[in-house]
Amino acid sequence: MTDYEILVSTEMDIIAVREKVRDVAKGLGFSIMDLTRIATAVSELVRNAFQYAGGGTVTIKTIQNLHRKGLEVIVDDHGPGIPELDLALKGGHSTSGGMGLGLAGAKKLMDDFFIDTKQNVGTTIVIRKWL
Repeated sequence: MTDYEILVSTEMDIIAVREKVRDVAKGLGFSIMDLTRIATAVSELVRNAFQYAGGGTVTIKTIQNLHRKGLEVIVDDHGPGIPELDLALKGGHSTSGGMGLGLAGAKKLMDDFFIDTKQNVGTTIVIRKWL
C-alpha cells in the first residue's frame, strides 16, 4: 500500500494535503461525492491542526482489509490538545468564534473516526473511508 507524509506549516500546505488526498482517493475509485466528503473532512482537520497547533503531520495511506480497500488519513500535531473534547465532537462548539463544525463534520463525513488528545502534548486523529 502507498503512504504519503506531508508536513503542514503554512496555509499552502493545507491546499497541498487536500489535493494529494483527493488524488489518492480518486485513484482508488471513490465516487465524486466521496471525493468531496474526504477532501472536506481532511481540510477541516488539517486547518484545525494549523490554526490551533501551528501545524503538524498528515499521513495518507491506502488500506485494505479482507473485503475492501479504502483510504486512511492521520492528522498528528503537537499542540495544546483539545479541551472539552465531548463538546467539540457534538458540533456547534468553537473556541475561535467559528461555526464549530470541524471535528463533528469530519466525523460525519467519514466511515471511521478515532481521536486521541492530551493537554499540552497534542492530538492525533485517524479517519478512514471505505469503498
